[in-house]
Amino acid sequence: MSNSVDEQKAERHRAKMAKRKSAQDEEVAGKTVEEKGLLIVHTGTGKGKSTAAFGLALRMIGRGKRVGIVQFVKGAWHTAERDALAKFGDQVAWYSMGEGFTWETQDLARDIAAAERAWAKAVELMEDPSFALVILDELNIALRYDYLPLESVVAALKDRRPDLHVIVTGRNAKPELIEAADLVTDMTLVKHHFAAGVKAQAGIEF
Repeated sequence: MSNSVDEQKAERHRAKMAKRKSAQDEEVAGKTVEEKGLLIVHTGTGKGKSTAAFGLALRMIGRGKRVGIVQFVKGAWHTAERDALAKFGDQVAWYSMGEGFTWETQDLARDIAAAERAWAKAVELMEDPSFALVILDELNIALRYDYLPLESVVAALKDRRPDLHVIVTGRNAKPELIEAADLVTDMTLVKHHFAAGVKAQAGIEF
């Protein structure tokens, strides 16, 4: 079924789109920075923060680039994303170094030690020039609970190689990290099946 389009309506549409294209072209022309390593933050209460990061990992892999991934919290989980990305061999280096959420471990010293090990690995990957993208999954959680010193973490992210893209995920991103970031996306929760009693499902949550 298709809506009929009269000539007058089509002409209005062409004029509107031409005006929009002109404005878009002018905006693009004003951008002078060709390439820059971006600090990207995915935060908020909604689902999809890590999922979006892994989508960018696939895009980078498709460009023939290497991707490094450090998980700060979810190391106790086995995820299908890791299995899928492992098929790309040496293009992906994945390190799951968390031991679960803090309410699961209930051991502050253990959580801090795990976060410190994960951050050491993150620094190692960021210093390796073979990586074009490093994903620090749930780093925001480690910062929220003060497992890592916020000031030094933000300083290291700001002082990274100029061509390196870094994605930080997790709820409750600190204002200092948001200020330092080039791109911040707040995933807003509108509706979630968990509230209706649906458990985490393979292929959706993990």
